[in-house]
Amino acid sequence: MANRWPNFSASEFTCKHCGEYYHDEYFLDALQGLRSAIARPLNINSGHRCEIYNADIGGAPLSGHLRLAVDLDLRGHDRKNLAGAARQFGFTGFGYYQTFLHLDQGRLREWYGGKISEKIWQF
Repeated sequence: MANRWPNFSASEFTCKHCGEYYHDEYFLDALQGLRSAIARPLNINSGHRCEIYNADIGGAPLSGHLRLAVDLDLRGHDRKNLAGAARQFGFTGFGYYQTFLHLDQGRLREWYGGKISEKIWQF
């Protein structure tokens, strides 16, 4: 991964429960493009999840994390700029939470992680 995706490691996309790895070059290219464009680190809270781990932590049954999605820590980022830049790199699933931004490349959709999240993410 070092050459094509220099700002990320395989461990960031490995299930925390079982070590299962999911690889998607298109997704990783988009994530690297986003990282390069914003010129700031992207800290991934959650990447790929196996079905067991996803269920254990209360993830949606059809979560993008079952393949590859990321929850990006918002510390050090302008949340609206980050989300706007992510759109330009082909991300289509956006989950807006208080402390992180969920990104995936599934069907086009948006959601909020509660009333407080909805309030702080007003565009």
